[in-house]
Amino acid sequence: MALLTLLTWQVLADGPLLRVDARLSRALVRPGRPAELLSDLGNVQVAVPVLALCAGWAAWRYRATGTDRWWGPPGAALLLIALVPAVVVPLKNWTARPGTPAVPPGTGYYPSGHTATALVAYGAAALLLLPLLTARWARAAVLTGWLALTLGVSFGLVRRGYHWPVDVVASWCLGAVLLTVFARVVRRLRRPEGGTPR
Repeated sequence: MALLTLLTWQVLADGPLLRVDARLSRALVRPGRPAELLSDLGNVQVAVPVLALCAGWAAWRYRATGTDRWWGPPGAALLLIALVPAVVVPLKNWTARPGTPAVPPGTGYYPSGHTATALVAYGAAALLLLPLLTARWARAAVLTGWLALTLGVSFGLVRRGYHWPVDVVASWCLGAVLLTVFARVVRRLRRPEGGTPR
């Protein structure tokens, strides 16, 4: 949260970090089809259906095993992804950060909505699946997939020039906060009444 606050202050104050951000962006931007495809993985039309499928499967598995409040974790995941624009859009409007030279003139690029969507949707999906997987390789594959998708989207957005690097890092911070809260909520929902977590 401290890093998110620092980055937001730098954006609002047009601080020295933005000059470093601009130099880094110039070094990284190389628009092309691969970067476009990677950034598209952060689209709502891609990330949210993945989360919805994982939430549906998790709900089915929790219910089939007789888990108390089987609907809780999947429902919380869907609520979480709905909260992303409710948090990101006001920040975009407040900071009114212009985009990189690679995008049409305009504001509202901080923080990156695509990065936040990818991090939260794929992260919540991973957190739903992990308790249901017993094989170490399967758990590792889910975590690796989440990280690969999030880093791929982040790199694609910067490489294509859709976002400044600071926009992406701010969304990592925001997503980390949201996923931490989600993990705590899910832990409580999975705890049987008067017992310890399953």
